[in-house]
Amino acid sequence: MKKLGRFITILVAAIVLAVTLGTLVPRPLWQAAVANPATTRHILVLKNPIHTDIAIPVDDDVRRRFGFLVDAGIPADAAEVRYIVFGWGGRAFYLETPTWSELKAVPVMKALTSDASVMHVDVAGNIAEPHPDVAGFDVGEERFAALLDFIAASFQQGPNGPIVIENAAYSRFDRFYEANGRFNALIGCNTWTAAALRTAGLRTGWWNPLPASLGLSMRLYN
Repeated sequence: MKKLGRFITILVAAIVLAVTLGTLVPRPLWQAAVANPATTRHILVLKNPIHTDIAIPVDDDVRRRFGFLVDAGIPADAAEVRYIVFGWGGRAFYLETPTWSELKAVPVMKALTSDASVMHVDVAGNIAEPHPDVAGFDVGEERFAALLDFIAASFQQGPNGPIVIENAAYSRFDRFYEANGRFNALIGCNTWTAAALRTAGLRTGWWNPLPASLGLSMRLYN
């Protein structure tokens, strides 16, 4: 029992150290010198206690880029839509846990070990700022285009484009799609968000498995 207790203590200490260093060590390590862009786009990072999404402001070009969403029933072309919200995550946990009251052991185990991934897409109207669960960042047009490329590349492609998962949604306005990559305890939804933000020219922590660590690193380095 003493050996087990010692092992658990060391494991917990290692995890705490990894999360701390992953938050405080920036990625990239040095800020690249860039000119101030003539025009910018305002993107949002939305968070809850365990998950983050990226909200992309819509215009005609964005709607055309993600036109397949309308085909699946997401009203991305509606006049009142101001943002398309993208998130990447574990298939079992995402699809089988719409609310905390429906949390099950199997999706949790898959999330901690290895699982297929999915993209979740929703739409939103105006999103209030400032807000504790919303962080806004201005990125230049070139970086904004790179961010859209990153998001688009996260969708698994079939013969007819991104593969929508039938009968899987939280509401009438969102959908799930098959995604690229495997989900596990080290590479999760928040590390996907961090990678997307780095593509947009922002700095994150080196490893951000939790929304709190990602949010702190973003405040420190942007």
